[in-house]
Amino acid sequence: MIIKRFLPLRLAAALWIALALCLTAAGPASAESIAVQRASLQSDGSGWSLDARFDFELNSNLEDAVNKGIPLYFTTDFELSRPRWYWFDEQPVSVSQSIRLSFQPLTREYRVSTGGLQLGFASLNEALAVIKHVTSWHVIDRNQVHAGETYNASVRMQLDIALMPKPFQIDAVNNRDWNLASDWKRFTFTVTERAK
Repeated sequence: MIIKRFLPLRLAAALWIALALCLTAAGPASAESIAVQRASLQSDGSGWSLDARFDFELNSNLEDAVNKGIPLYFTTDFELSRPRWYWFDEQPVSVSQSIRLSFQPLTREYRVSTGGLQLGFASLNEALAVIKHVTSWHVIDRNQVHAGETYNASVRMQLDIALMPKPFQIDAVNNRDWNLASDWKRFTFTVTERAK
């Protein structure tokens, strides 16, 4: 009799545990995440430059925001570190660059800008293609690394809501549609010779 009474409770508990495990395994809804397809470093004369390709799509809310004149900022972070057994890891490089995506309704043109450079595109897909390919970004000066040493390089990209206008920052913090980021892509970098 006692066994029959506890059987439905045990079954319900087992179902709750199974549901919790499924939700944990699935993780947060990350269909709108950024994937790092590849990343590498090339010598550029005064050090090394990053070449990286990312893959993502804007969800309908982000696309609507751009088309209504709200600029989006995509920030790429790069870090270089070297483990040391006797102390904390050495981190000679930690840099970021942001790319601004905007839409000009008068000219019906999408603009991608970083630093002093600004490019115009007829379609959103053309503008995103430029953002998805980070090329020739100088990230390491030759005096920041030592020949023969192996370093751990890491790169990621995210939609940077901190650079948006203040009213949109507040809304974006509580809105999943604005959560667009990649995991860190890690790879090793061995300095075979100083950049010339």
